[in-house]
Amino acid sequence: MFEVDGNEKSGSGTILRLSVALAAVTGQPLHIYNIRAKRPQPGLKPQHLEAVLTAARLCNAKVEGAVLRSRELWFRPNEIKGGSYEAEIGTAGSIPMLLLTVLPICVYAKAPVRLHIAKGGTDTWSAPTINYLRFVLLPTLRKMGLNAELTVQGYGYYPKGMGEATLTVEPCPKLTPFSLEAFGNLRRVKGYSVCTFLADKRVAQRQADAAKQHLAHAGYTANIEVVNDTSNPLQKGSSIVLWAETDTGAILGADAIGELGKPSEAVGREAAEKLLAELEATPTVDVHMTDMLIPYVALAEGTSAFVTRKVSDHLEANIWLAEKMLGTKFNVTKTDGLFRVEKVG
Repeated sequence: MFEVDGNEKSGSGTILRLSVALAAVTGQPLHIYNIRAKRPQPGLKPQHLEAVLTAARLCNAKVEGAVLRSRELWFRPNEIKGGSYEAEIGTAGSIPMLLLTVLPICVYAKAPVRLHIAKGGTDTWSAPTINYLRFVLLPTLRKMGLNAELTVQGYGYYPKGMGEATLTVEPCPKLTPFSLEAFGNLRRVKGYSVCTFLADKRVAQRQADAAKQHLAHAGYTANIEVVNDTSNPLQKGSSIVLWAETDTGAILGADAIGELGKPSEAVGREAAEKLLAELEATPTVDVHMTDMLIPYVALAEGTSAFVTRKVSDHLEANIWLAEKMLGTKFNVTKTDGLFRVEKVG
């Protein structure tokens, strides 16, 4: 049985999500304690609980301790069969974070997986936006042989949530190593700016215009799609995601979300500033993608290597956990101001 102390490293939900995913993939039982110990409200919040329960459904796991605010959990997985599943968060808890929990499990299903998630947040604080997953994460994972699609039926924001999305995944029992160490030459900069029931204030357009103007000052031209969404009459909100594509296959992304009292122009500039930080550093993986990639490169046979501009707490936590649970070995070295992350053998 895997024994994981949730107080290690970041002490966040990241450790819970990845430990459950790796336990399901390996078929090994898990005991995790001190769940989210370093967070202001430790234990399982609604989104963490639903992530655990959804993972359990995917692999027919027996679970003990899966209740709100629980700080200790036993997770005993069985075969990952595939099929259609439903999940419901019930708050503005992050749908993308739930997806990050279950996607590695879906990879090893015996049949295709269709997962429909309702009543959650698609674009919330301290989490990637749903469109970052659509336009940055999933296209990057396709380079490893993972074929997954994500559609949004309804956008959801704080505080009501009520967002809705569907993930479909084709099984991929053997992931291809991810080796991308050269930034290369920039090919294009794209974006997707969305607002829900805020078209009258031109929120999505203003976000896009501000982002394009800020990028233009730095010498970059961006093509940003503007979407005036009407999917969720119960919750207004907005977000923007930007990404840059290079001729070596790198996809660098950045996003930002609207907030009450935050001008749309500030949202667009925030995303542009984040992307410019990546473009100026010329890594092959952006700072947020880096930790998301760890479970996949850890599970892929052979050596993987990529370059990032920053070693985050989440990256350190995911490397520590992958080494602990899978017996893999990672090397992180700094060269010319960038960090080379290598999974060995």
